[in-house]
Amino acid sequence: MRLLKQLVFVFAALVVLITALMIFSYDVIKIDWIVFMEIQESFGTQEEPRAVPAQSVPIEGAAYLPGVEPTNPITADEVSVSRGAQLFSINCSQCHGIDGAGSGTVAAFLVKKKPADLTGEAAQSLSDGQIFMTMTNGVFNAENSLFPDVEFSGQCPPLNENLSVRERWDVVNYVRTLEAAKP
Repeated sequence: MRLLKQLVFVFAALVVLITALMIFSYDVIKIDWIVFMEIQESFGTQEEPRAVPAQSVPIEGAAYLPGVEPTNPITADEVSVSRGAQLFSINCSQCHGIDGAGSGTVAAFLVKKKPADLTGEAAQSLSDGQIFMTMTNGVFNAENSLFPDVEFSGQCPPLNENLSVRERWDVVNYVRTLEAAKP
Protein backbone atom coordinates (compact mmCIF):
# COMPACT_ATOMS: atom_id res chain seq x y z
CA MET A 1 0.00 0.00 0.00
CA ARG A 2 2.82 2.32 0.87
CA LEU A 3 4.46 1.68 -2.51
CA LEU A 4 1.22 2.49 -4.28
CA LYS A 5 0.96 5.83 -2.46
CA GLN A 6 4.51 6.70 -3.47
CA LEU A 7 3.81 5.84 -7.12
CA VAL A 8 0.66 7.98 -7.10
CA PHE A 9 2.63 10.86 -5.57
CA VAL A 10 5.44 10.58 -8.15
CA PHE A 11 2.91 10.29 -10.98
CA ALA A 12 1.01 13.36 -9.72
CA ALA A 13 4.26 15.36 -9.46
CA LEU A 14 5.18 14.40 -13.03
CA VAL A 15 1.73 15.39 -14.30
CA VAL A 16 2.02 18.81 -12.60
CA LEU A 17 5.51 19.31 -14.01
CA ILE A 18 4.53 18.29 -17.55
CA THR A 19 1.40 20.45 -17.40
CA ALA A 20 3.43 23.47 -16.30
CA LEU A 21 5.91 22.91 -19.11
CA MET A 22 3.14 22.58 -21.67
CA ILE A 23 1.47 25.78 -20.50
CA PHE A 24 4.69 27.74 -21.07
CA SER A 25 5.61 25.84 -24.24
CA TYR A 26 2.38 26.63 -26.03
CA ASP A 27 2.29 30.27 -24.83
CA VAL A 28 -0.85 29.81 -22.74
CA ILE A 29 1.05 31.98 -20.28
CA LYS A 30 3.52 34.10 -22.20
CA ILE A 31 6.79 35.12 -20.59
CA ASP A 32 8.78 37.69 -22.56
CA TRP A 33 12.41 36.74 -22.09
CA ILE A 34 14.98 39.50 -22.55
CA VAL A 35 17.02 38.95 -25.67
CA PHE A 36 20.26 40.91 -25.77
CA MET A 37 19.81 41.75 -29.45
CA GLU A 38 16.67 43.69 -28.50
CA ILE A 39 18.34 45.96 -25.97
CA GLN A 40 21.57 46.86 -27.77
CA GLU A 41 22.10 49.98 -29.82
CA SER A 42 21.98 49.53 -33.56
CA PHE A 43 21.55 51.50 -36.74
CA GLY A 44 19.68 50.89 -39.96
CA THR A 45 20.89 50.46 -43.50
CA GLN A 46 22.52 53.59 -44.95
CA GLU A 47 22.06 55.35 -41.59
CA GLU A 48 25.02 57.14 -40.07
CA PRO A 49 26.78 54.82 -37.61
CA ARG A 50 26.89 55.52 -33.90
CA ALA A 51 29.76 57.61 -32.61
CA VAL A 52 32.85 55.80 -31.40
CA PRO A 53 33.04 55.70 -27.59
CA ALA A 54 35.24 58.40 -26.07
CA GLN A 55 38.93 57.54 -25.64
CA SER A 56 38.59 54.16 -27.36
CA VAL A 57 41.35 52.84 -29.60
CA PRO A 58 40.82 50.15 -32.26
CA ILE A 59 42.52 46.79 -31.75
CA GLU A 60 45.00 47.48 -34.54
CA GLY A 61 45.88 50.91 -33.12
CA ALA A 62 44.76 54.40 -33.99
CA ALA A 63 44.16 54.84 -37.73
CA TYR A 64 44.24 58.63 -37.56
CA LEU A 65 44.13 61.50 -35.11
CA PRO A 66 40.92 63.55 -34.99
CA GLY A 67 41.32 66.85 -36.81
CA VAL A 68 44.50 65.76 -38.60
CA GLU A 69 44.36 64.38 -42.13
CA PRO A 70 46.16 61.02 -42.20
CA THR A 71 49.08 60.39 -44.54
CA ASN A 72 49.54 57.16 -46.45
CA PRO A 73 52.08 55.00 -44.57
CA ILE A 74 51.98 52.21 -47.18
CA THR A 75 54.14 52.53 -50.27
CA ALA A 76 52.27 51.89 -53.51
CA ASP A 77 54.33 48.87 -54.51
CA GLU A 78 53.12 45.93 -56.58
CA VAL A 79 52.04 43.91 -53.51
CA SER A 80 49.95 46.75 -52.06
CA VAL A 81 48.29 47.59 -55.38
CA SER A 82 47.45 43.94 -56.16
CA ARG A 83 46.05 43.44 -52.65
CA GLY A 84 44.09 46.69 -53.06
CA ALA A 85 42.72 45.50 -56.42
CA GLN A 86 41.49 42.28 -54.83
CA LEU A 87 39.88 44.09 -51.91
CA PHE A 88 38.35 46.66 -54.27
CA SER A 89 36.78 43.91 -56.36
CA ILE A 90 35.27 42.34 -53.22
CA ASN A 91 34.08 45.46 -51.37
CA CYS A 92 33.74 48.30 -53.89
CA SER A 93 33.16 46.96 -57.40
CA GLN A 94 29.47 46.25 -56.82
CA CYS A 95 28.81 49.98 -56.91
CA HIS A 96 31.89 51.54 -58.53
CA GLY A 97 32.46 48.77 -61.11
CA ILE A 98 35.66 46.88 -61.80
CA ASP A 99 37.06 49.89 -63.68
CA GLY A 100 36.02 52.32 -60.90
CA ALA A 101 33.87 54.44 -63.22
CA GLY A 102 30.72 54.06 -61.11
CA SER A 103 29.12 51.47 -63.37
CA GLY A 104 28.88 48.46 -61.05
CA THR A 105 26.04 45.95 -61.00
CA VAL A 106 24.30 47.74 -58.12
CA ALA A 107 24.66 51.19 -59.76
CA ALA A 108 21.70 50.54 -62.06
CA PHE A 109 19.42 50.24 -59.03
CA LEU A 110 20.70 53.41 -57.35
CA VAL A 111 18.37 55.91 -58.98
CA LYS A 112 18.74 59.06 -56.87
CA LYS A 113 22.47 58.96 -56.10
CA LYS A 114 24.90 57.20 -58.40
CA PRO A 115 28.28 55.90 -57.18
CA ALA A 116 31.24 58.23 -57.65
CA ASP A 117 33.47 57.87 -60.68
CA LEU A 118 36.79 57.06 -59.04
CA THR A 119 38.67 57.57 -62.31
CA GLY A 120 37.40 61.14 -62.66
CA GLU A 121 39.08 64.35 -61.65
CA ALA A 122 36.89 64.90 -58.55
CA ALA A 123 37.98 61.63 -56.92
CA GLN A 124 41.56 61.65 -58.19
CA SER A 125 42.12 65.20 -56.92
CA LEU A 126 41.48 64.05 -53.34
CA SER A 127 44.49 63.37 -51.18
CA ASP A 128 45.23 59.84 -50.01
CA GLY A 129 44.06 60.83 -46.53
CA GLN A 130 40.73 62.10 -47.86
CA ILE A 131 40.10 58.86 -49.76
CA PHE A 132 41.08 56.87 -46.66
CA MET A 133 38.71 58.87 -44.45
CA THR A 134 35.90 58.55 -46.99
CA MET A 135 36.31 54.76 -46.95
CA THR A 136 36.61 54.73 -43.16
CA ASN A 137 33.54 56.84 -42.34
CA GLY A 138 31.51 56.59 -45.54
CA VAL A 139 29.60 59.38 -47.28
CA PHE A 140 25.96 59.90 -46.47
CA ASN A 141 25.24 63.45 -47.57
CA ALA A 142 27.00 66.77 -48.07
CA GLU A 143 26.08 68.02 -44.60
CA ASN A 144 27.93 65.32 -42.70
CA SER A 145 30.77 64.86 -45.18
CA LEU A 146 34.24 65.20 -43.74
CA PHE A 147 35.13 67.32 -46.75
CA PRO A 148 32.29 69.79 -47.41
CA ASP A 149 34.20 71.52 -50.22
CA VAL A 150 34.41 68.26 -52.24
CA GLU A 151 31.35 67.26 -54.30
CA PHE A 152 30.39 63.61 -53.75
CA SER A 153 27.68 62.19 -55.97
CA GLY A 154 26.40 59.31 -53.86
CA GLN A 155 26.21 57.51 -50.59
CA CYS A 156 28.99 55.18 -49.59
CA PRO A 157 28.82 52.94 -46.51
CA PRO A 158 31.70 53.04 -44.04
CA LEU A 159 34.17 50.22 -44.54
CA ASN A 160 36.05 50.56 -41.25
CA GLU A 161 34.49 47.35 -39.94
CA ASN A 162 34.99 45.43 -43.19
CA LEU A 163 38.59 46.40 -43.91
CA SER A 164 41.54 46.80 -41.58
CA VAL A 165 43.60 49.99 -41.62
CA ARG A 166 46.27 48.34 -43.78
CA GLU A 167 43.64 47.02 -46.22
CA ARG A 168 42.07 50.47 -46.60
CA TRP A 169 45.45 51.98 -47.45
CA ASP A 170 45.98 49.21 -50.02
CA VAL A 171 42.64 50.13 -51.62
CA VAL A 172 43.72 53.79 -51.65
CA ASN A 173 46.89 52.79 -53.50
CA TYR A 174 44.80 50.82 -56.00
CA VAL A 175 42.35 53.71 -56.53
CA ARG A 176 45.35 55.87 -57.47
CA THR A 177 46.09 53.46 -60.35
CA LEU A 178 42.55 53.71 -61.78
CA GLU A 179 43.14 57.06 -63.49
CA ALA A 180 46.22 55.71 -65.27
CA ALA A 181 44.26 52.68 -66.47
CA LYS A 182 41.50 54.91 -67.87
CA PRO A 183 41.39 54.69 -71.69
